[in-house]
Amino acid sequence: MNKKTILDRVFQQKVTLLFVLLCLGGILASGQPVTFVAGELFTRAARNSFLVLSLIIPVVTGMGLNFGIVIGAMAAQVALFLTTCWGFGGIGGFLLTALLTTPLAALLGWLVGKLFNRIKGSEMIGGLVLGYFADGFYQLLFLFVFGGVIPMGGPNAGRLLLSTGVGVKNTIDLTGTVKYALDTVPMLAIAEAAFYLTAAGAALSAILKLWKRQPVDWKKTGAVLAGAAALYALTFLPAAERFLRADRLLLLWAVEGAVLTVLLWQGGGLAWRRLVRKEPAGWRRPLALCAAALAVYAATYLPAVYEVLVHVRLPVMTWLCIGALCLFNRALMNTRLGQNMRTVGRSRVAAGAAGLDVDRIRVTAMVISTVLAGWGQLIFLQNVGTFSTYGAHTQVGQFAIAALLVGGASVRRAASGQAILGVLLFHTLFIVAPLAGRELFGNAMIGEYFRVFVSFGVIALALAMHAWEKRPRPGAEGEETPAREGEAPA
Repeated sequence: MNKKTILDRVFQQKVTLLFVLLCLGGILASGQPVTFVAGELFTRAARNSFLVLSLIIPVVTGMGLNFGIVIGAMAAQVALFLTTCWGFGGIGGFLLTALLTTPLAALLGWLVGKLFNRIKGSEMIGGLVLGYFADGFYQLLFLFVFGGVIPMGGPNAGRLLLSTGVGVKNTIDLTGTVKYALDTVPMLAIAEAAFYLTAAGAALSAILKLWKRQPVDWKKTGAVLAGAAALYALTFLPAAERFLRADRLLLLWAVEGAVLTVLLWQGGGLAWRRLVRKEPAGWRRPLALCAAALAVYAATYLPAVYEVLVHVRLPVMTWLCIGALCLFNRALMNTRLGQNMRTVGRSRVAAGAAGLDVDRIRVTAMVISTVLAGWGQLIFLQNVGTFSTYGAHTQVGQFAIAALLVGGASVRRAASGQAILGVLLFHTLFIVAPLAGRELFGNAMIGEYFRVFVSFGVIALALAMHAWEKRPRPGAEGEETPAREGEAPA
């Protein structure tokens, strides 16, 4: 790699590097201990990451930054109001809310996708305006329809509606319903659910193959069931049961578990390919990953790093949902649908010439993104614990898009790693900017204004760069830039 290539790559990541410097400067200027910043950061990351990850699929499909995720957030808030009014709470109430959100968000996503197919090339500005348009109907629904046109019943209807019985109050307290419903699911319940789902999945797969008169690999099915049963049996050990009854996991333990997973996955996979299957598997990448994992583990012995790792506790179920969405995005790109999405993202003309239904693929991408955004808004609200009826959704699109761009994504390329990095950097600045403003200028509002300026500034920069890249160049008509790493088109 020559010097010019290195400089080009550094220039491509200029926004991310700028935010790294701003975050470091803000932490130093705020005068707050790193443990405080880390605790706040991981709390915010848990509640916002799912929303940001819901933006990736439209980018891959060539629809740009989906400002329309605010419509998915509105669908989630309508469902949340109904289940709160009916008195459902806990994890059951949360799952019911997600169940109600799914068809409503899917319907709205389908309508948005149909509209975007009529305004190809202007999806971002169309999504932004559409969000404001949909907000009018949302306000009408909560100000007049609920209680006015549709009578509201349920044990909590009285405290949610205005004294006139028409319209909903400005703020809804989720205490006693879905507040922390996902965050407080104990690891023991997660282990039990994983065992039953694994057993049901293996049994259902065998039944379907028998029904289709296909051969069943009984050895593999039996091994899966035996392994799941053995792991579930470990939860009955007194020490394991006491540990699994907690709903939080020390960040130190999470890092150690991740390091162990990388070592087992890469080392075991390399040994299996080399020794058992006798394949000429490459060893450089697995060894590099194992070395990086060991370096991370060695860093945990540094006093400053260790202090942060033992201070932060992660809500296990919430982070599992975030990890599951990362795996879903990656797995989707390896399916036929994902390959078609990438093809459409590279060139709609080429995709149409190849026989793909471009409009249908774009609508599918928008439906998936809108549903995921609705679930992400539910995760956000259950963590906050209160529901601002008329304003909780207003800045969802802008802040999520800004976080994605901060991580190094663009209008044409995005990946899960960029989304997570962007969330961490963006919210670090959100935490320290007001504190730094108070320390430097004696007024915390200066930091507030600065972070809002940066939020919208990074979006404006991304759109300006997108317009610059789309400029026709002599001799470059019709050329396409290939996608990187199979994540999204360039």
